[in-house]
Amino acid sequence: MRTLILAAALIAASPSAAFAQTPAAPAPPSASVRAMAAGYKALTVCSALKTAEAAGGMRTLESIEANELTGIYPELDPLVREMPVEVFPARVSVAWDDAMPPRSAVWRPGRGCTIMPVGWTGEQIATLPPRGPSDQAFVRGDTTGNAALLNEAVEGAFVGRYGEGSNTTAVLVLQNDRVVAEEYGEGFGPDTPQRTWSVAKSLAGTVIGAAVQRGGVDVNAPAAITDWSRAGDPRAAITLDQLMRMSSGLTSDTAGNRTDALYFGGVGVDEQATTWPLIAMPGTRFRYANNDILLAVFAIAPTFADHPPAELFQRLGMYDTFAETDWRGNYMLSSQVWSTARDLARFGRLYLNDGVVDGERILPAGWRDHVSRPSGPQPGGAQGYGATFWLFNKSEGIPADAISANGNRGQYVVIVPSRGIVIVRRGEDPAGKPFDFIAFTRDTLAALD
Repeated sequence: MRTLILAAALIAASPSAAFAQTPAAPAPPSASVRAMAAGYKALTVCSALKTAEAAGGMRTLESIEANELTGIYPELDPLVREMPVEVFPARVSVAWDDAMPPRSAVWRPGRGCTIMPVGWTGEQIATLPPRGPSDQAFVRGDTTGNAALLNEAVEGAFVGRYGEGSNTTAVLVLQNDRVVAEEYGEGFGPDTPQRTWSVAKSLAGTVIGAAVQRGGVDVNAPAAITDWSRAGDPRAAITLDQLMRMSSGLTSDTAGNRTDALYFGGVGVDEQATTWPLIAMPGTRFRYANNDILLAVFAIAPTFADHPPAELFQRLGMYDTFAETDWRGNYMLSSQVWSTARDLARFGRLYLNDGVVDGERILPAGWRDHVSRPSGPQPGGAQGYGATFWLFNKSEGIPADAISANGNRGQYVVIVPSRGIVIVRRGEDPAGKPFDFIAFTRDTLAALD
């Protein structure tokens, strides 16, 4: 009876009422959205192809399209799929508008790929550098725990046990300085760098720590941002440590980690990140934002003339790690770093050893405690936050001293000093298909008990 009544009502409705219920056709994407999509594709393809070549490996466009360019931001996803890409020896270009030059990403020796501004028409400006030092292999060994349980956890990461629809590309487990598990997805391997996304924030905290150890930086002093030095500017009180702890009080273009104009639009860090005003007093509010880390790195940029990030990475044996910059030369260590699973394990090992490499202190004594201390305002959710590292102070079954570097699309480096363990999980998880890395960490640690 209800179906008949509804049908009769529809028949009796006027034509105008029927048309009023028809949804309007979606507006075509704006020029700015198309330009951003082209920048995303150009930079991603350039970085994936060229860092793999520099690391002695190889990627294909088909692999990049099936992994890095699948399940990205909804407004960019359909555009990225259709935009044509051209690959040159040291440049990748993506057409996006008949009246405008293509978006181009340029490879630069030692600095990875850089997305150029909209309208840039320059030709290739660099050639591929020679292969760096050979990879220093890890010592392999058997786990001191349950090998069958460890294998079950690692295999589970690749078959969706920790998230249906997630896409694991690499897992590496280091125990007592020995690799006890290492596995890769199809098209990936030990010589395949991937974008770290926000794992780069923890790398940034390590670069800052190395500068503190050299005596070039005071982490508790106000951040040295020239644009904030005018008399009366309240931002002049923001310390480097507050930037590292996401408690600067600055606003951002969006909550969380969207900084598209900087990452894919061709805008310089010094053009945008320094301009945001305060919306809370420094040290009183936690707001996870790329801008805080971009500014922290920008504040210590004068030290890079003598000690660029690549110097630290090479000292750690991270020869296949590439820290990228904007087109004006500013490092974007909040996200734009490409690295392999093995290199990230080396990064984790630095913290297992409390900042010491081969007897040389790279990080200040107590730096590990500093970055893992939940000082100041804290986020909600499953993890606390220290200074560029996430904490496991809310997770049962995981030692309280465990910290992690977390990145978009499923990048995780878990460091457990009390157990001598580093767990690296790389992924290209589509939007809405997260990987439960806390459960994976708990299961892996249980297997290694």
